[in-house]
Amino acid sequence: MLPDLDQLKATYLSQIAEADGLDGLDAIRVDALGKKGNISTAMKNLGQLDGDARREAGQALNALKNEIASAIEAKKEELARAALDARLASEQVDVTLSPRPEAEGRIHPLSRTLEEVTAIFAEMGFTVAEGPDIESDFYNFTALNIPPEHPARQEHDTFYLPPDAEGKRKVLRTHTSPVQIRTMEKIEPPIRIIAPGRTYRSDHDATHSPMFHQCEGLVIGKDIHMGHLKGCLIDFCRAFFGVDDLPVRFRPSYFPFTEPSAEVDIGCSREGGGLKIGAGDDWLEILGSGMVNPKVLENCGIDPNEYQGFAFGMGLERIAMLKYGIPDLRPFYDSDLRWMRHYGFMPFDPPSIHLGLGA
Repeated sequence: MLPDLDQLKATYLSQIAEADGLDGLDAIRVDALGKKGNISTAMKNLGQLDGDARREAGQALNALKNEIASAIEAKKEELARAALDARLASEQVDVTLSPRPEAEGRIHPLSRTLEEVTAIFAEMGFTVAEGPDIESDFYNFTALNIPPEHPARQEHDTFYLPPDAEGKRKVLRTHTSPVQIRTMEKIEPPIRIIAPGRTYRSDHDATHSPMFHQCEGLVIGKDIHMGHLKGCLIDFCRAFFGVDDLPVRFRPSYFPFTEPSAEVDIGCSREGGGLKIGAGDDWLEILGSGMVNPKVLENCGIDPNEYQGFAFGMGLERIAMLKYGIPDLRPFYDSDLRWMRHYGFMPFDPPSIHLGLGA
């Protein structure tokens, strides 16, 4: 005898609808459609029926089998979607949460120093000139009246590049003075420029680096004299260090490209092991200067009988270390974020200079 197919259909469809997991749904499939399941067993018993009855019963059982299988597959997809939705709900990122705090960027002390130096000299009418880091012997040495036997030309002091096809060796510039030569070649006086940039020398310790930055200045014109040089640099030193009555002295020195030449010292105090700029009876050298040597003017095609001028140069790292109390040069290039957080500047911090040079 065949089971009541309508009752069997209602029972299985009800169980399928109430199934709450894939394991329970698979148990229903085995009970209905497995080898020993009710529908499979009923199909095996079809042989007990005669002709037309067997055919009609077989069609009804196939229809029921297909309907139960379709219902199980539909329920399986429904349970899989529900499981995926539950997993997504448990693993989702709550985008409404506050973001993690980002580290605030800092302006490097060297960048701030270059900004301040440029601003001060811009108020005096200077413009910025630039040149290549790789220079010829002529621009780096010869045009600046530096003789062949000068120590700066030796390989233990200067970085030389391999010889070119003509056997000539270029150098990584040892100062930004070549920019002065190139400017005098291109521009007729009057000239008033500063030349900031990278320079390279074979030296490395707490106060020296193989690569460092200089800012040099050049003024060429008629009737330029030492008084102009002194007034310019005194104003600069007082503006940069923020000390209105900063003592400044000019000490005789020697440079091949200037004559006369002078080292510039500022007043300071070293009492208690510290350094205080602008007070005390001690002195600190910060830059070199002098009147442009007539031979340098001649090398650039400028008549020294008609024009003269002055030049100066300073290490940007050095004056930054003095102004901001940085004891060691090497961390300038270590990319240490802790050092930057300590010595760096917020982007919108106002410069420590200026109410103007006349303020």
